[in-house]
Amino acid sequence: QVQLVESGGGLVQAGGSLRLSCAASGRTFSSYAMGWFRQAPGKVREFVAAISWFGGYIYYADSVKGRFTISRDNAKKVVYLQMNSLKPEDTAVYYCAFRSQPLPDGNYDYWGQGTQVTVSS
Repeated sequence: QVQLVESGGGLVQAGGSLRLSCAASGRTFSSYAMGWFRQAPGKVREFVAAISWFGGYIYYADSVKGRFTISRDNAKKVVYLQMNSLKPEDTAVYYCAFRSQPLPDGNYDYWGQGTQVTVSS
């Protein structure tokens, strides 16, 4: 089993920044990569960004390119999502996810409980 705990969400004004963290614990040795997803009210969950633990593979959704940055700390097994120039449409519950398959195709195996990000206009 793998446990994922997100933190760092909150309320911010448009144009502001937040940094989300996701700490992974448990049987993390099988992890190839981590990802961030989000789900706004009434909408389907969507991909935001993903990063491999090794090899430097990084992917972003077009909607966040140039504003969000994903990074990781291999020693701590923590993945970060730095979110700048936030917009009201970024408001959502943000989830981190763990995968054992190579990027970019395939499924994620474990999910965190999510952290709320609210961007006011």
